[in-house]
Amino acid sequence: MGYKNVVFPAGTSFLVTGGAGFIGSNLCEALLKAGCRVRCLDDLSTGKQANADLFLGQPGYEFIRGDIRDLETCLFACKGMDYVLHQAAWGSVPRSIEMPLFYCANNIQGTLNMMEAARQNGVKRFVYASSSSVYGDEPNLPKTEGREGNLLSPYALTKRCDEEWAAQYTRHYGLFTVGLRYFNVFGRRQNPDGPYAAVIPKFIKSLLKGERPVIHGDGRQSRDFTYIENVIEANLKACLAPDEAAGQVFNIAYGEREYLIDIYHALTRVLQVKTEPVFGPERPGDIRHSNADISKARRLLGYAPDYDFAKGLAEAIQWYKDNL
Repeated sequence: MGYKNVVFPAGTSFLVTGGAGFIGSNLCEALLKAGCRVRCLDDLSTGKQANADLFLGQPGYEFIRGDIRDLETCLFACKGMDYVLHQAAWGSVPRSIEMPLFYCANNIQGTLNMMEAARQNGVKRFVYASSSSVYGDEPNLPKTEGREGNLLSPYALTKRCDEEWAAQYTRHYGLFTVGLRYFNVFGRRQNPDGPYAAVIPKFIKSLLKGERPVIHGDGRQSRDFTYIENVIEANLKACLAPDEAAGQVFNIAYGEREYLIDIYHALTRVLQVKTEPVFGPERPGDIRHSNADISKARRLLGYAPDYDFAKGLAEAIQWYKDNL
């Protein structure tokens, strides 16, 4: 069996860290559909028990509640696994500015623990989530691997550190690592609640409830919004990437960009509401414009995203209508 033309031998085993979160739960679902064994590791600090429970009772699925800051937990979780898809992390640029020590412990030390556990257990590939935030204040578009600027937040720093540690683990310890720099992922199960929620689900929920969403800044910021199905494809293809990809990082996006204010107006049209937004102050650490060059991922990973922004947004809106 396979998923999006990516085929693994029957019984191939995957550990998905952060598997009760937005991206992680979608990866668990795709892998189970592909006939793989899936072990989900999550401490439920940002993930949801309901996401972990979605797959209980399915053959080959296992949930472990545990913290990646604990090396023994990581060693136990990696035992017998062929691949690790490491998604566990704390997100949000503004929150990281408020909690730098916490982000260091979770996003850097936790990731380092997972790499060491994967190495000790002979894992074939360690695929981990990085972020477009590592480009910092580099002004050129599109963003291209190897051309990064000054980091603008502790969150961005944690992801850059993860990339450097991964390169060291490939160079010195033979762990095949692949870093995926996600650009503004959206889609089903993304949490719309809380002060640090992502913009698309937050907009959708507010508009469905008749509330006025807040846009930080003037709304002319642009982002390379990337539907969850594209991210699933990238993770699975990274597991089968050629040797040349080892220790490298790749932009994972669709390769286009949308302005926040245009997205807002598109949502009001689709949802048939006339609510005006509230414009608030810009958030510290935010990047003004983001757009990815995905040619490296196309070349080395075989990444070929099917979902443009419009197609992904239509599916996301329907999911929130059905589930909120």
